[in-house]
Parts: sequence; structure tokens; C-alpha cells
Amino acid sequence: MPAPRILFFGYSEVGYECLSLLLERGDNVVALITHEDNPNEKIWFKTPAVAAREKGIPVHTPERVGTPEWMERIAALRPDLILSVYYRNMIGMKVLGMAPLGAFNMHGSLLPRYRGRAPINWAVLHGEPRIGMTLHRMVKEPDAGAIVDQDGVDIGPRETAEQAFRKVLPCARRVLARQIDALLAGTAKETAQDASKATYFGGRKPEDGRIQWTQTSRQIFNLVRAVTDPYPGAFTEVAASRLMVWWAEPDSAPTFDRRGRPGEILSVSPLVVATGDGAIEVTRSEWKGDAPVLTVGQVLG
Repeated sequence: MPAPRILFFGYSEVGYECLSLLLERGDNVVALITHEDNPNEKIWFKTPAVAAREKGIPVHTPERVGTPEWMERIAALRPDLILSVYYRNMIGMKVLGMAPLGAFNMHGSLLPRYRGRAPINWAVLHGEPRIGMTLHRMVKEPDAGAIVDQDGVDIGPRETAEQAFRKVLPCARRVLARQIDALLAGTAKETAQDASKATYFGGRKPEDGRIQWTQTSRQIFNLVRAVTDPYPGAFTEVAASRLMVWWAEPDSAPTFDRRGRPGEILSVSPLVVATGDGAIEVTRSEWKGDAPVLTVGQVLG
């Protein structure tokens, strides 16, 4: 009996790790559908196209898979099982229905929390102490299908989103390794999500890194660590110049005799800025545009 045919949709290093596992096992991956690298995005991660090309697996990068042309091409691949791992586009139900063994997605959170895009960044931004990876059935609503398996790790209150990503990355491979045989046999057990506990967050844009100085020092610090390098970064503005804040310290700002207005510069060297509940020290930064002369009492915004 021929091995079940797997159609793999994926991107990011999570996609790389999961596809590599299948190829190491000798599973019958018939094609990879992925994305072209965005020239405006810093590609700091391995992508599944690397693993696919090393093994001679066909690689496709359609803008949309719901067109008549791509529906026909996917049908011709005769997938028995569809796996999606960090693929960035929604896959329509007609495509998902082409796989008799079902379609399953690896999502970067402990579902039902943090459905949607950029779940690790959002979790760090909200100060979560634990994150994970969840394998679930794909349905029409994003990340809402029944859970097959999940695995998680603890993260520290000072870890960046990249550090959190590196910690949680092995969880995806562990989950897939535990469940792939059951998926291929059509015997994987599934548990419906508790929709009352679900949270959803959309994709993040560089503009979402704007610092709101009315927030608490801890909230601002969590934003900084959630979007610092290799992500686009947190920022504030002075006149026509933008100050990128790559790191800050919420607990080391000196004590001042007075509390400033949120965004007010309390010290230039070191750079200490008033927040909604105190102050935060900017310890690593970069100017985009001409660097203005900063003065105590000036307000950033």
C-alpha cells in the first residue's frame, strides 16, 4: 500500500523544523507550498524551502491557493493529509477538504489563547510566563479547530521574543513527532477547544511598536522586549526624528524628586523618561534621521 501523500504548507523556522522531521522519517511529502521571502523583512530564520530543496521536494510559492488554477494543481497532487506550519495565508475549506485524512495546523501558542498572528510576540508583550505550540485541526475560523496535542515552556520576564521563540521551537517538533503516525493512520485523538477561554490577536505592523508613555514602566518594557531586534523595534518620536528603543530598564531608573508627565525626559545621560507609573531608563537606542539635542523637560511622543 503506498504511503499517504502529505502536502505541506509552511514558512518560518517552525516550518523548517517540522518539514525536516518528516523528511528525516522518509514520509511521502509530495510538495511544499510556501512564501517568497519579503525583501522588506529581516529573514533571521531558516525556511522550509531549504529543507525541501535539499531533498528534491517541489517548492511552490503562489500568492493565493484559492484560485481555479491552484485548486486544480492541488487536486492533481492528490494529498491524503495536509499539514500547515506557520503558513501565513488562510487556506480555504475547499482546499482543506481535498485531504481525506484531514488538514492540521501547528500554531505558536497554547490554544485556545492567542489565536491569530504573531502569537509569541503578543504573549511576550502581555508578560506571559508560559508559551507553547499546538497541533489542531484546521476549520474555517482561524486556529479554532479541535486540539490534537500541545507542548509548552516557561519563559522569563526579561526574555525577548526571539529568545522565547528559540525556547519554544523544539515544542513543535516534539508535538509533530508524537502525533504524525496517528495523523497518517487517521487515528489522532482530538479535543474541542473551550471557546470561552479563547483570545485572538491580529498581525503586527512596525507602527505597532510606538511607545505609549502613559502605560506603566513594565508594560513599556514588555513592548520593547516583544519587538526588539530582529523584529522592527519599539520607538518614540521627537519632532521629525524617530528614536528606536532596542532595550530599556524598568527597574533601574534613578529616583527623582518629582514625577514627570508621561514621555517627559527626566535625565539625558542616562536617558530616563517618565511613564504612567514612574520612569524607565533607555539603555540601547538608535536614531532614525538626524539626532536632535535632547533636554530635560522635553516630552517624547
